Amino acid sequence: MLTLVLEPLTAAAFAPYGDVLSAPPVPGERAFYADGLTPDQPDTRLSLHVNHVLPSELPFVATRMEHHPATSQTFLPLDASRYLVVVAGRAPDGGPDPKSLRGFWSPGTQGVTYHAGVWHHGMVVLDRPAHFAVLMWRRREGSDDVFADLPAPVELRTRGRPSP
Repeated sequence: MLTLVLEPLTAAAFAPYGDVLSAPPVPGERAFYADGLTPDQPDTRLSLHVNHVLPSELPFVATRMEHHPATSQTFLPLDASRYLVVVAGRAPDGGPDPKSLRGFWSPGTQGVTYHAGVWHHGMVVLDRPAHFAVLMWRRREGSDDVFADLPAPVELRTRGRPSP
């Protein structure tokens, strides 16, 4: 089994995969993140839904990932504590590349936008149940949801501590 050590979610570290959404540090200011919400297909419509996710514990074993080839996907915590963000590049066969896996933990005050086509694990929350607003483009016909099993399970953990 592969082991992936989680790192803090920062905009710089996550930039190859998408955007980190954070509140502006100065009260009264706004943070805009519209650039990451552009669809790659003309036959799409904007979709907004809310996910309710039950908590998991660390270490967590990841076995499956997903991506959306034609659309970006945004997760914005409405009521969340810590959660994990796991991403991977594309392998030669088109699936997730286990050699490029990266895992991040968020304190629950940041959101993420995955670029179109980025392989990512489903939302893993820690501590307590969580709610996320999910904004993405959906094809009018067919699905843009592609799932793939990892070649081997991957254990997500922190360096030396049981939790981030």
